[in-house]
Amino acid sequence: MNKSKQTRQQKRERRHARIRATISGTALRPRLNVFRSLRGMNVQLIDDFAGKTLISVNSKTDAGNIADAGERKGKVAVAYLLGKTIGEKAKAAGITTVVFDRGGYGYLGRVKSVADGARDAGLTF
Repeated sequence: MNKSKQTRQQKRERRHARIRATISGTALRPRLNVFRSLRGMNVQLIDDFAGKTLISVNSKTDAGNIADAGERKGKVAVAYLLGKTIGEKAKAAGITTVVFDRGGYGYLGRVKSVADGARDAGLTF
């Protein structure tokens, strides 16, 4: 396909494939995967060797309830709460270090906010 005809989604998928070729998660150091859509976000801790999702949170069920109770509103604020939530769940499961997988998205806005929330919850990457 001509590069000028590629959609934004196809370009993101190619970037994500390049990233995934270099990183992988283990049970001790899982991959923190971020998926972002226009209406919501999904964040997962994945063990690539076993092929299992260890912990998962999404903005519709988990952080949406937290965002309604808090003072901060907006997508970036919900993303921060998602990062904080997955960080707390990971600490409870005994996970302290992760490999961050930004999913082909730029490291800004909601993706950066998820990373900041996870770091504030105690995860290192």
